[in-house]
Amino acid sequence: MQVRIVGAGPAGLMAADILSAGGARVTLIDHRPSPGRKFLLAGRGGLNLTHSEALDQFLQRYGSDRAFLEPAIRAFPPSATVAWCEALGIRTFTGSSGRIFPASMKASPLLRAWLRKLAEQGVVFHGNTPWQGFDDTPTVLALGGASWPELGSDASWLQAFAEAGVAVQPFVSSNGRQRVAWSQLFADRHAGTPLKNIAIRVGGTESRGELMLAREGIEGGAIYALSRQLREPAAVEIDLKPGLTDAEVAARLGKVRRGDSRSTALRKAFNLSPAAIALMRERGAESPKHVRLETLGPFELRRAISSAGGVAREEVDDHFRLRKVPNTYVTGEMLDWDAPTGGYLLQACFATAHCAATDLLRRMTTGAGF
Repeated sequence: MQVRIVGAGPAGLMAADILSAGGARVTLIDHRPSPGRKFLLAGRGGLNLTHSEALDQFLQRYGSDRAFLEPAIRAFPPSATVAWCEALGIRTFTGSSGRIFPASMKASPLLRAWLRKLAEQGVVFHGNTPWQGFDDTPTVLALGGASWPELGSDASWLQAFAEAGVAVQPFVSSNGRQRVAWSQLFADRHAGTPLKNIAIRVGGTESRGELMLAREGIEGGAIYALSRQLREPAAVEIDLKPGLTDAEVAARLGKVRRGDSRSTALRKAFNLSPAAIALMRERGAESPKHVRLETLGPFELRRAISSAGGVAREEVDDHFRLRKVPNTYVTGEMLDWDAPTGGYLLQACFATAHCAATDLLRRMTTGAGF
């Protein structure tokens, strides 16, 4: 049973793992010279593999994409990701936020162990080998989305899909920086400074976590979780003290000593950092609970952590098999779904690849559809 996997990122490597373990002869190709390049980039932040929260809560993080991804994630849930990782000899740990990481907080040891396993299972890797388009070979495509193109996800596959009549939703930035027009003084003094334990509201949606002030705008986990709401310019409200009510804030401000400067009063009353106080001044905010600003839309797609958009859902069946192209599956960020950071991105890549590879293996074994 000869199978081809195209793309050596997390989804492609997982598909190669499942198929080769099941007895298929797997050739893995990638147009870059080495596998796992974006996977290694993700490891710079500790490689957040998945999340330990209850599965129903975990699935809610995918929003309107839940129904599309749920069967695959239930078949290969976060617990399966942890078991797979530890079977490679890589211990994991759960952080205080519930996020799950390799104990080393590095991607390279896991990738090396994974590649050794694939080699032992007979997987043959060919780097610097571009995909030549659809043919009759049973194939799992894992070519990625459109962020960090220099690492491989350059969406160069779009033309072949258009020629085959397969609909693809336009790629847009997700989990990336949002542009804000700061004053030069504020940007010079506070770019690169985090604001911790804050809340952000866009319309009726709230996200909590950390916000990073950047020269061109804002980024960080709290803003990434609102990527869906921030595809276009939007009004944003930052709550620097989400643990206090408006009444408690007013009471503290009422106790300010006569003669204290505004900065001193805010620091004493709320233990705000210099950057937080400067943000209030920048936006003319009277209360730390209501700092309003306007985002100007996402920063460039190529520097986003991930992209949303991709192969339209109606173009694939329940196992991510293309309806218009025989014996071909699409996995990972090539598909049209979105997720925040926190382990949800990698988990969905692993799960869609597991689903596709398992179905392909079943079809090859039984002869169904071949």
